[in-house]
Amino acid sequence: MKIKIFTLTFNPFSENTYLIADEDGKTAIIDPGCLYHEEQEKLFQTLQKNHLTLERVLLTHCHIDHVMGCKFIYDTFGLLPEHHEIEKSLLANASIQGQFFGIDCPTPPAAQHFLIPNTAISIGKITFELFFTPGHSPGSISFFHAPSKTLFSGDVLFQGSIGRTDLPGGNYETLMQTIYQVLLPLGEDVTVYPGHGPKTTIAKEKQYNPFLN
Repeated sequence: MKIKIFTLTFNPFSENTYLIADEDGKTAIIDPGCLYHEEQEKLFQTLQKNHLTLERVLLTHCHIDHVMGCKFIYDTFGLLPEHHEIEKSLLANASIQGQFFGIDCPTPPAAQHFLIPNTAISIGKITFELFFTPGHSPGSISFFHAPSKTLFSGDVLFQGSIGRTDLPGGNYETLMQTIYQVLLPLGEDVTVYPGHGPKTTIAKEKQYNPFLN
């Protein structure tokens, strides 16, 4: 089963928002970071141009840069975000997070359903395995599509770097344990789509990432 991936980079943090669609156009959005009107319009046009039907809003975690578009998504499509229950207070305090950066972030709607690690969810013909990947954020979840060996890692692992751990709830030892025990065992041929920066592979990170050597 092939999946279509559209990468849109939004907001002052250059956050990667992903649209993942099956062959029928049924689509999930991962980490909607569209803050400004032109970003929201770009997202809307991408959906229309590619005949995509948005069905689910999935959050790897609830730091401000990954949730800035949640209210727009709800107002436009009537979809509520889904995330790990541990992240509930972070999402509720998104506007307070924004004040620290001088950014006016619309208050996201609350989730009605939470994502449960070590289970699977479906969007059309796509099935994601949910992995608990804390360290950068206490309730971080990564989404793995096994048939295409594609991982959406949030802010856990980047090309040449790892997620920061100096934010509230972050922990360096936990993050490294997550990377070594959860992500790297998925296999060197796994493609990683991170929350910031370009995509990479597990093989490249094992070889070149200074935090893993």
